[in-house]
Amino acid sequence: MTHREVMEALSGLLLAMFVAMLSSTVVTNALPRIVTDLEGTQSGYTWVVVSTLLAMTATTPIWGKLADLFSKKMLVQSALVIYTVGSLIAAFAPSMGVLIGGRVVQGIGVGGLTALVQVVIASMVSPRERGRYSGYIGAVFAAATVSGPLIGGLVVDSPFGWRGCFFVGLPFAAFAFYVLQRRLHLPVVRRDVSIDYLGATLIMGGVSVLLIWVSLAGSSFAWASTTTALLVVSGVVLVVAALYVEAYVAADPVIPLRLFRDRTVALATAASAMVGVAMFAATVYLSQYFQLSRGLSPTAAGLMSIAMVGGLLVSSIASGRIISATGVWKRWLVGGMVLVVVGLVLLSTIDAETPLVAVGVFMAVVGVGLGATMQNLVLAVQNNVRLQDLGAASSVVAFFRSLGGSVGVSVLGAILSTQVSDTVRTGLAARGVTQTEHESSSIPDLSALPGPVRDLYEHAFGTAVGHIYLVAVPFAILALVCVLLIKEVPLRTTLDDAVAGPPR
Repeated sequence: MTHREVMEALSGLLLAMFVAMLSSTVVTNALPRIVTDLEGTQSGYTWVVVSTLLAMTATTPIWGKLADLFSKKMLVQSALVIYTVGSLIAAFAPSMGVLIGGRVVQGIGVGGLTALVQVVIASMVSPRERGRYSGYIGAVFAAATVSGPLIGGLVVDSPFGWRGCFFVGLPFAAFAFYVLQRRLHLPVVRRDVSIDYLGATLIMGGVSVLLIWVSLAGSSFAWASTTTALLVVSGVVLVVAALYVEAYVAADPVIPLRLFRDRTVALATAASAMVGVAMFAATVYLSQYFQLSRGLSPTAAGLMSIAMVGGLLVSSIASGRIISATGVWKRWLVGGMVLVVVGLVLLSTIDAETPLVAVGVFMAVVGVGLGATMQNLVLAVQNNVRLQDLGAASSVVAFFRSLGGSVGVSVLGAILSTQVSDTVRTGLAARGVTQTEHESSSIPDLSALPGPVRDLYEHAFGTAVGHIYLVAVPFAILALVCVLLIKEVPLRTTLDDAVAGPPR
């Protein structure tokens, strides 16, 4: 494909990626109103977000494997249709149960878009040229992820209300479908289809059970409880069974374990999981910090995200272009992870009194680091595998990044909720006041609280947010270690290489 043909097809892929990421974040500022209108509980509040993450994480490797068996164009368009159906179900949901079901359907479509966009890019251009285009993907990924809360806040305050949040992505999805139909032309390789249904089911079951445990432990049931034991044992058994099936039973496994014989694939996958923790922590909790600790409106909180989006945008595009020009990529991974570590350390110092300018600078540092890291980890893996394994290898990296993000959001959220509750309860007790409503993980309406209680809550939340970034630092350091151990292999100038990839 010529550069012009690639860019025409890329415009549809960028729209698809924007749709996928926007769906995960646009409801953030709408959740309180959604739960109130549908008479939901705190558990329902959590599951509006977690259900999409679960479905996306569990189905990503399956979509990647299907990309090695069927038309990539057809699969991307199918994912867009599934996303649209899920959005319509959620938009017209009469209850929390139906809404969560719609979010699950949305998540299945998002999982496909997340995995397939990278695969299609890799099928169009060589690794040497791919950095230029991957930079655009990274920029759109970040822009949608971080700007989602701002868009959601604006829509919720409009006549459309919270239901409008589920309509926002539909015009983009329709236009992306049209552009891909007209501009994306890839050869379809026909070969015998062997879908690993057993392995796929076990993987989805094991991952889902473990993420259910992580997301609900500490709120719906205690960390040390019979429910915890049952969920952990069940999840581990399912994962072990999945590994056995993938290694010894499946003729064409969803996740080919032989890929991990390659040092670059193994290290980049581990680094992606750690980066997922840092990325989702930096995007999910800063929006709440600005609203609950600093008293900013949803719109103002969204505007503050420009600092991170700007850093990520510049870094993603610049690093991609320079890598395409030079063929050298490891230094960008190392430098990016160093900045992520530094940025998280700086964010760990924030509290309710930190100047907003300083917080913006800290966010920009993290954004620049993530921009130089996320897409280039995928590039490193794609450069090291055969063309026939491209779909599976790309989806494995995306899978573990989503898995890291899901676990990170759940664990860090539990830490945040516990610390805020403890701090507020202790502060009120010191004033001779007992207020049990702050012992839960619910988010109160700060404007309805008495002045002293509001000040106490803002201080508690500001300090707790700083602490969760300190918890995220070790994960970023582990990712940096993994990146340092990756051996740099010059980027290929062809789509395939007979000697690339691990031994079969």
